[in-house]
Amino acid sequence: MPFAYGFLSVNNSIMPVEHYENFPVASILLPARLRPAVEAIYAFARSADDLADEGDAVPEARLAALSRYEEALDRIEAGDDVEGDIFANIASVTKHYGLPLRPLRDLISAFKQDVVTTRYAKLEDLLDYCRRSANPVGHLMLFLYGTASPRNLEDADAICSALQLINFWQDVAIDWKKSRIYIPLADMEQFGVTEAQLAEGRVDDAWRNLMRFEVNRARAMMLSGASLATRLPGRIGWELRLVVQGGLRILERIEATDYDVFRHRPTLGPGDWLCMAWRAAAMKIRLSRVAHVG
Repeated sequence: MPFAYGFLSVNNSIMPVEHYENFPVASILLPARLRPAVEAIYAFARSADDLADEGDAVPEARLAALSRYEEALDRIEAGDDVEGDIFANIASVTKHYGLPLRPLRDLISAFKQDVVTTRYAKLEDLLDYCRRSANPVGHLMLFLYGTASPRNLEDADAICSALQLINFWQDVAIDWKKSRIYIPLADMEQFGVTEAQLAEGRVDDAWRNLMRFEVNRARAMMLSGASLATRLPGRIGWELRLVVQGGLRILERIEATDYDVFRHRPTLGPGDWLCMAWRAAAMKIRLSRVAHVG
């Protein structure tokens, strides 16, 4: 399932490892005190995502299994005991840090949607999915760090949804093999791109125009929230600046392939990481200069 986990950077667009490439459980930028909480959130989300997306279970079985996650959240909210390490750890973490359960409920809702929905008619529908599949963990991370102000949450949503869109544009071919299309159908119609063209992997002017439009949209969304990465202090600020720069770098990689994501799935190498680190540092330097002048 292609989705971004916001600050957990659970998104195929950044680091080349098997599952949720940017998840910073072992990251040197993640404070040790928060690692158990992040691991618990990851285990909850990862296991639920696998129920929705892996194996050969029929949709009814997948939905039933995910409903058990919702039932566990109901029990946690009621203060009742829950069975299983995944739920027990989530209960402990949410109680200890005072985390809201709504983001976890939204994740399960998005997983359920992926079981039954394979097309999105318009951008608004896709962004509603992003709101539940990508934005919740950004919220949880802000709550963990004690920085969940309304402005920070709004900017985090822009970053997380942008990461999700970038993942979609990067993985068009992979998603097609799963019979899924995350490009809004209205956009495809506007630019004259059909499902048959996706099946062929045909890159022509219509496809390039469509992808240029989607890449620019994701970039604008990312930049609209990027100031959050310069406002947050310490490790979370550095982590988020790298996430922002990683997403933007993937967009550049898509452009560098002339939008042929069918044959050249964009990935990042050591040189890209050096570029991202430089740009992340520059974001902080620019902020410091503005503050000094002020």
